[in-house]
Amino acid sequence: MNDPNIKKFKVIPEVPKKLKGLYDIAYNLWLYWNPDAIKLFIRMDDQLWDKTRHNAVKMLAEISQERLEELAKDEAYVVEVARLRKKQEDYIKQLNSKTKNKKTCIAYFSLEYGLTEALPIYSGGLGVLAGDHIKASSDVGLHLVGIGLLYQFGYFRQYLNQDGWQQDFYDVNDFHNLPITEVNQEDGSSVEIEVKLPDRSLFLKVWKLEVGRITIYLMDTNIEKNSEADRKLTGQLYSGDREWRLKQEIILGIGGVKLLEQLEIPFNVIHMNEGHSSFALFERARTLMSKHGISFDQAMEVTRKSTAFTTHTPVPAGNDEFLPALIQEYFQEYVKDLGISMEKFLGFGRVHPGNLQENFSMPVAAIRYSSYVNGVSRLHGQVARKMWRNLWDQVPLEHIPIRSITNGVHLSSWLSFEITELFRRYLGDHWQERQDQKEVWERIQNIPDPELWRVHSVRRRRLIYFIRARLKKQLIEKGASQMLINQSQEALNPETLTIGFARRYATYKRGNLVFRDMKRLMKLLDDPLRPVQFIFAGKAHPQDNAGKEIIKHIIHSINNNNLIKQIVFIEDYDMNVARYMVQGVDVWLNNPLRPQEASGTSGMKASANGGLNLSIPDGWWDEAYDRNNPNGWSIGSGETYADRSYQDEIESKAIYSIIENDIVPLFYDTISDGLPRQWIKMMKNAFISVVSFFNTHRMIKEYAERFYVPAGRNFINLSEDNFKCARELVEWKNYIKENFYSIQIGDIYYDAKNIYKINDRVKIDVEVFMGNLKPGDIKVDVYYGAIAPDHILIDTAIENLQEFTPLEGNKYRFSGYLHCQKSGSFGFKVRVTPYHSLIMDPYEMNMVIWK
Repeated sequence: MNDPNIKKFKVIPEVPKKLKGLYDIAYNLWLYWNPDAIKLFIRMDDQLWDKTRHNAVKMLAEISQERLEELAKDEAYVVEVARLRKKQEDYIKQLNSKTKNKKTCIAYFSLEYGLTEALPIYSGGLGVLAGDHIKASSDVGLHLVGIGLLYQFGYFRQYLNQDGWQQDFYDVNDFHNLPITEVNQEDGSSVEIEVKLPDRSLFLKVWKLEVGRITIYLMDTNIEKNSEADRKLTGQLYSGDREWRLKQEIILGIGGVKLLEQLEIPFNVIHMNEGHSSFALFERARTLMSKHGISFDQAMEVTRKSTAFTTHTPVPAGNDEFLPALIQEYFQEYVKDLGISMEKFLGFGRVHPGNLQENFSMPVAAIRYSSYVNGVSRLHGQVARKMWRNLWDQVPLEHIPIRSITNGVHLSSWLSFEITELFRRYLGDHWQERQDQKEVWERIQNIPDPELWRVHSVRRRRLIYFIRARLKKQLIEKGASQMLINQSQEALNPETLTIGFARRYATYKRGNLVFRDMKRLMKLLDDPLRPVQFIFAGKAHPQDNAGKEIIKHIIHSINNNNLIKQIVFIEDYDMNVARYMVQGVDVWLNNPLRPQEASGTSGMKASANGGLNLSIPDGWWDEAYDRNNPNGWSIGSGETYADRSYQDEIESKAIYSIIENDIVPLFYDTISDGLPRQWIKMMKNAFISVVSFFNTHRMIKEYAERFYVPAGRNFINLSEDNFKCARELVEWKNYIKENFYSIQIGDIYYDAKNIYKINDRVKIDVEVFMGNLKPGDIKVDVYYGAIAPDHILIDTAIENLQEFTPLEGNKYRFSGYLHCQKSGSFGFKVRVTPYHSLIMDPYEMNMVIWK
């Protein structure tokens, strides 16, 4: 309990005037992707840098006054502080000049952000991707603002007991020692956002975080106005029961939009990173209704046309959904403001709106009311279309409007200092601004093999030394014997082929797959001439006992076989451990059950640092692996088996075989000059083929071009002239809903007997009885493709029949041509869909007639 009688104050060192620029650098996370700025704080006190978990703000609060005075007398240090502060200012000014005239402002909602280990408000891949998204948005000059929650305890930390069982503990985040600042009103009082909950109001304090030129606003419930229970709502990430999660998502979605309105941030595009923020859709509509006097349907139309939704979850069980009774409890008053019934509101989150027993699904609501929806890899897009196909019951699978934008990584955040300097010398000073251009990466061939290998070997050694230090710390904290501690300092060999595996320990990721055949594994480890060693790291969710069992199995396998020198498990995985690993391993191992890995990005980070991937062709690797110009290894060809045990057996054997027959010989084949020339060639292939595409520079440009710019344009078009277009579009849609199925497709004419040759055209005429509609209200298309052995169409395409001729009554003939470009047997069907210039996809209204 907080004692209200305690009066608080804080004492910090006085930073000399010459070093005041350190505060500006520390309070902007630009610091963490600029090596010279990081080195500035390492020079200040390298041990304190590590002790504070690389928290520059905390360092400035804890460093001794004597050390600051000493640095102020170091002329070179003072000059460096001034140079880097100027560099930071120039970066922000340059990007502000890029964005000040842009009409599109994106509000990016995410429940977690992985920006730096110094700010632990993330759990894993989703948050790290969000962090990289924000950093890259700053780099390319997007006008974007982030919305999230500020957690008092963040995500859990990890240690393993003597039996290898994961134990969870939490650090308390001292907000005043983090790179965040309170958002205040002009009179100096705190900005507070009010959100209605059943029988009470919840008040949200607002903090801001500067990431380059992007601001992220973070909401916090731990203020005195709230009840003791409500103050804990932003205590932890991904904890509590379903009601707790619902309240967090109300804060994120509804509270987030209220925050933007209260701070008068003129956003016109929403991007939801996963479905956690889906309630933002309804709050935005409510706000538009209140401010502009438009109807709920009109407001939702504007919202839909200017919203993007990214799904990261390839299995239905991983998506948030809530019982109808819980939604009714929390939204019974809210729906009155929307002017709709509770049944209609619940239907927005149901695959089958009329099924009163179905739960309210956050991603279903997000998909329904976002015109721009994507999975995070090409394969995941396919998986997502299958998973949500019931939302479009008459639409061919390949036409379901869920696209793919493959993830990337923010290179500047993940590259080692050494590889960054190597790239600067050989790719040019401005390579980072052109990192998505393959021709830039082809300059990799200019790096001499010895120089590239030397840099990679240095990073492997640094990884090993880092691992030994962590092992020593782990063992001392466990009260291990001095003998065991001494042994840990001989763990791993800096010259040995090193394979890394680090990720969340969910069962589908199969973290212990390589331990399936210990005899074969130990043969690899114990080879006297060509040994292999492994580094493992990662956490299981606190409630995932099956994941904890996998970690325990790994620890038992190491201990029972006395493998401490050849296999290590590093506890308390975070972004710092991840950086050391991706920068130092030779091979990055990834063996999920396909197709359950939506994307994955750790392997991209390893590739960017010269590591090679050994992976199941799942997520990003399914599109990155190049068999013809080898850039790594694929475990199988994407086969799936009904028997999980059989699949594990097949794929574990494949891993052993690839390591034995391909990886080990390639790594140790040093010919006469001591260099593994073919290995280095594969490293360079990976730089050119992988890193040139799988970066956030390309990813952000793709989001901007395909989603943000058209979504922003939609908002402007629909809102002009007091939302005239929005009103007309809703009126038109209502008319179409009433009359669309009065249409009938009549006779279809084409020469079925003729044999066509390549480059011929097939004339097709379709008679359509228009019912109560006009030709301009619809599109008549030919859906065609090759005929597969099971008599379905494959490799399909669409050809619009643009010409139309009036016939008797309200009948029209629509005409066009199919172009014969390939040989084989082909077929087609005719479809009719509603058409309006502001409809984003032919299936937007989920109305279609086939014949």
